[in-house]
Amino acid sequence: MNVEVTSASKKEQKLSRVAAAVFVITQEDIRRSGATNIPDLLRMVPGLDVSQMNGSTWAVSARGFSDQFSDKLLVMIDGRIVYTPNFGGVYWDMVDLPLREIDRIEVIRGPGGSIWGANAVNGVISIFTKPAADTRGTTIEATGGSLVQGAGLVEYGGHAGKATDFRVFTKYFNDGPQENLSGGRGDDGWHMLRAGFRADTTVTAKDSLTWEGNLYTAREGELGFFLPSITAPGLIPIAEEISYGGGFLQTNWKHQYSEHSDSELQVSFTRYRRDDPLEPETRNTLYVDYQRHFAAGTRQDIILGGGYYYTADNIPGSLTVSFNPPSKTLQVLDFFVQDEIALIRDRLYLTVGTKFERNDYSGFGWMPSIRAAWEASPRHMFWAAVSRALRTPSRNDSNLVVGLGGFPGPNGVPVFAEFIGNPNYHDERLMAYEAGYRTTVSKRLSLDLTTYYNDYDNLQSIEPSTTFFQSSPPPPHEVDSLTFKNLLYGETHGIEATGKWQVSPRWQISPGLAFEQIHLHREAASQGMLSVPYYQGNVPERMAQLRSHVELAKRWSWDASAYYVDPLKNQGTSVNVRIPGYPRVDSGLTWQAGERFSVSLVGQNLAQGHHLEFDDVFGSLQSGELKRSGYVRISWSF
Repeated sequence: MNVEVTSASKKEQKLSRVAAAVFVITQEDIRRSGATNIPDLLRMVPGLDVSQMNGSTWAVSARGFSDQFSDKLLVMIDGRIVYTPNFGGVYWDMVDLPLREIDRIEVIRGPGGSIWGANAVNGVISIFTKPAADTRGTTIEATGGSLVQGAGLVEYGGHAGKATDFRVFTKYFNDGPQENLSGGRGDDGWHMLRAGFRADTTVTAKDSLTWEGNLYTAREGELGFFLPSITAPGLIPIAEEISYGGGFLQTNWKHQYSEHSDSELQVSFTRYRRDDPLEPETRNTLYVDYQRHFAAGTRQDIILGGGYYYTADNIPGSLTVSFNPPSKTLQVLDFFVQDEIALIRDRLYLTVGTKFERNDYSGFGWMPSIRAAWEASPRHMFWAAVSRALRTPSRNDSNLVVGLGGFPGPNGVPVFAEFIGNPNYHDERLMAYEAGYRTTVSKRLSLDLTTYYNDYDNLQSIEPSTTFFQSSPPPPHEVDSLTFKNLLYGETHGIEATGKWQVSPRWQISPGLAFEQIHLHREAASQGMLSVPYYQGNVPERMAQLRSHVELAKRWSWDASAYYVDPLKNQGTSVNVRIPGYPRVDSGLTWQAGERFSVSLVGQNLAQGHHLEFDDVFGSLQSGELKRSGYVRISWSF
């Protein structure tokens, strides 16, 4: 009840006041997990579907609609949006940080549009790094094993005068390949070098300033698909390597007017390039966000603000995949206001708010919500919410061009099958109804239950489109096209539960369960047959987990996590491709020699020698099987 979060309302709140389904991954959870990347950390969140596709690619979603680019989940690092407007979603291979620098990860399952804007439809993931003052001194980490073939971190934190704390780091890892679908060595090895800094300055008694940034360069392999010519009958597999790199610079200024009044300004610039042989991309993004928080009387707490988002890209493309036009800019303007009203002080709170947003694709949209939190007693809390959220169009929806293959046509004129984006694609819409209950059963046991019903319309479907003649690229050919349209609607509903049980002073277990059903329907005008079975079949109906931490004698500790994920009933580019359900077991043993030196032995995916978790629907990338692995990590701070 006393855990504090900020993602639900852009201000600090105790869970006893938060009317949303929130799960917090603490630094202690991170240290005990044995995970080596952020997506694997997210597996511990009930209701969050995390599937690894190959050595460097994940599908991460909340409450359905999982895909390589899950476009209904918004992800942020220290308030900086990392959702890409290209495909819509997140390049998880670029979301990499030293895990020991993360203070916490707040995961909201459910809409966050009234605060965070469009694309925060089914969830919000907010990653917060530690203040520089919490990472003073030097830390050296070295990791090596069967999959993590070599990794290292060097970090130093210190002072610059009396008012500034800072830290700098450099990090490198080299991950070996997973298995391909034939059981052989995959083509998905991955390595990255990253360096960064953070500086926190107390300017005055009421003003603070944070600067942070980093640079990275990486290379990864994958088994993709390409189309060699107009007359080729279909896509063929090809092993390819992708080099990419980039960085960001961000500053946050905070001013404290009084105990109940403050403001914050955030400005960030991000640049990245991905040298994909079939689809190279360069993107520059500027993001400005301002918010003002103040109390109005003794019963109202108001927060309001606005933002500006500008991004420009260049994506030359190829016959296999391209964008028309190859370069484009996007601007987004937004304004939000939220009022938390104490109907019964310290017991019953009502929160109403909305966000107004304008983008270059679909114009103006608004995302209201109303939430109620009732603290029935110090041990029992109930909440309910009704929200509207939007998923706005991306470059993928509006400008994508994908070559699918050719075949002989009448009169000797080749016919070329092509997918073409829809410039008139509209917002996808959601009305969400949620309710939850949190309880501290005893000093040793707490439970958190959530149920939800999501009503969607204007969802994406793949539909037959126009036929036209084209002379370039040669030979002259007729194009038979498909496109995106907003011709699906439907609903999802489910239950999520998590708990913590301190079995004894030395043993803690954390169970979690999630159940979900998804039912989609085609509008009368729809002719596309694959979208409904794919969306209904690419999400597990049930997911379960059990995490355990035991403090053993003489500075030893043992951590274990067991997961189960239901089968995916319809995966891939054809109907009725099924991926079996799978268990996953991770286990780690740690020896802590004092507070500053530790050695950990960790095993991952121990339940099976190898297993498949997800398949890419568009066939742009062939998934691999995850194999059993282990590593040793040595950490020394001084």
